[in-house]
Amino acid sequence: MIVVGTGLAGAAAAASLGELGYNVKCFTFHDSPRRAHSIAAQGGINAAKNYQNDGDSIHRLFYDTVKGGDYRAREANVHRLAECSTDIIDQCVAQGVPFAREYGGLLENRSFGGVQVSRTFYARGQTGQQLLLGAYQALSRQIALGTVQMYNRHEMMDVVLVDGKARGIIARNLLTGELERHSAHCVIMATGGYGNVFYLSTNAMGCNVSAAWRAVKQGALMANPCFTQIHPTCIPVSGDYQSKLTLMSESLRNDGRIWVPKSKEDAAAIRSGKKKAIELKEEERDYFLERRYPAFGNLVPRDVASRAAKVACDEGFGVNATGLAVYLDFEAAIQRYGKQEANNQGNHTPDAATLRKPGEAKVAELYGNLFEMYEKITGDNPYKTPMMIYPAIHYTMGGLWVDYNLETNIPGLFALGECNFSDHGANRLGASALMQGLADGYFVIPYTVGIFLSNEIRTPKFNPDGPEFKATEKAVDDRLKALMNVKGNESVENFHRRLGRIMWDYCGMARNAEGLNKALGLIRELREEFHKNVFVPGSDRDFNPELEKAYRVADFMEMGELMVMDALNRNESCGGHFREEYTADNEAQRNDEEYAYVAAWEWTDTNTPPTLHKEPLKFENVELKTRSYK
Repeated sequence: MIVVGTGLAGAAAAASLGELGYNVKCFTFHDSPRRAHSIAAQGGINAAKNYQNDGDSIHRLFYDTVKGGDYRAREANVHRLAECSTDIIDQCVAQGVPFAREYGGLLENRSFGGVQVSRTFYARGQTGQQLLLGAYQALSRQIALGTVQMYNRHEMMDVVLVDGKARGIIARNLLTGELERHSAHCVIMATGGYGNVFYLSTNAMGCNVSAAWRAVKQGALMANPCFTQIHPTCIPVSGDYQSKLTLMSESLRNDGRIWVPKSKEDAAAIRSGKKKAIELKEEERDYFLERRYPAFGNLVPRDVASRAAKVACDEGFGVNATGLAVYLDFEAAIQRYGKQEANNQGNHTPDAATLRKPGEAKVAELYGNLFEMYEKITGDNPYKTPMMIYPAIHYTMGGLWVDYNLETNIPGLFALGECNFSDHGANRLGASALMQGLADGYFVIPYTVGIFLSNEIRTPKFNPDGPEFKATEKAVDDRLKALMNVKGNESVENFHRRLGRIMWDYCGMARNAEGLNKALGLIRELREEFHKNVFVPGSDRDFNPELEKAYRVADFMEMGELMVMDALNRNESCGGHFREEYTADNEAQRNDEEYAYVAAWEWTDTNTPPTLHKEPLKFENVELKTRSYK
């Protein structure tokens, strides 16, 4: 079997399937599986272990996830995810993942947005990196044993169907430019999300939708593409020169308090440099999340926190030069931890960290690498002055439609992790992406892929020289040559930046029918211009990063159009899909009578409107009601 992608879902799947005795080919466009974007996850991974004895349970994790997704997720998939969560932690501890521990040696937990229990396991601010190293170790073992054949620097260009079933892929060797045919009995995709359609996002610049979009062009359904997540704690945009944004982990909201000045005069003075944040007294600060959502405070879900920050800035209370930033302040936490240190003095020998100002040592222990990252990027010391943050595109809840077995509507084609739509509804709770990736890879696909294979009449190896493989390879080659032969005057990067601006302005944090209709026209015009005027240097039979970027941006153009169509079709506000026409007091208003379904889109070509297929959502274990975090 073929596994495409080596993030948490892909590496875990390839390792587990190799352990079961399958012959696996694993592909990544990186130079090493360890470069997968899972490495960038910071805050933690959820599991219903109830180590804090605060009332957590599998049912509560299930409920929080369904509610956090604004009741637009499939109950069965979410419950299975909650069930798997406890085994994931045991698996990772056995692999040696260095989770944070309490003084007595027990695993420590912290809280994340949208919950009122502590269930997030973490490794400082680099949890994704540590989990990926664990999965990579398991993958490396199988590579050494010969059950997994690893293909670095290979990008999947298309899925090959034989008699309507996924039986292989066409891959491009990114170092030589050569196209290769690889056959298998099934194909498993774990290729991440499509957040880079917005150009500026927290994703690595290489993250793209091309593998998933190739599957769509072969007949796979794309589900809920307009459900994109805005993360509330990112370093704000500082200029047009930027090519990506940097995430500050949601874990910071455990101890950081978000605020803006109460008066517009103070906000204006701060923006102009006449005042500093630390000069404002406590009574001059508006801790707007704590004011609006007293039950959850700074730990409301991401979509709620993001909208509240946008409202504050739209009303003129933003605190950076652009007016698009709010403060994330650790002054109170440093003082609180300082008092605890004073009370515990003499209980242990001081180390180098405790030579900091009282309270800073504990903050450094919890978030130190994040603070270092922030200071390196902005030049400000967050121990001394509040961080500036603003919402940005982060995760995509939409993805390839899959059934309970994680199989797409194309038999033999599976989708895992962020690549599919299955678990998060209209908004993902923090620390659930790592949970889903490992659950899908370690504990779901090893069982469900066998169901597909067991229903097959025993088949021999598929011949990569067969007519289906040759035809698909020719289609890929034609597509690459078409891009090379445009020989226009504008760079791929510039087209991508222009597309991202359209998507952010009209299909970003807030949307309305007028803007979405305008975006449709602008995207179609931009796509036409792209295919007439893009410039791709070099050769298609050589190492050519610009060509890689060109075919990824070409796919983003079509994906962006489908996202806008989906957003236009969904006449409600829910989670990350915030239609301004369907709001009350800046809160989302769902329409459960008409839109309690998964929107699965069938795309034919740019000249034919996509077909909408609806999968009704049934809620048998959770009461369907308005979300409240007050």
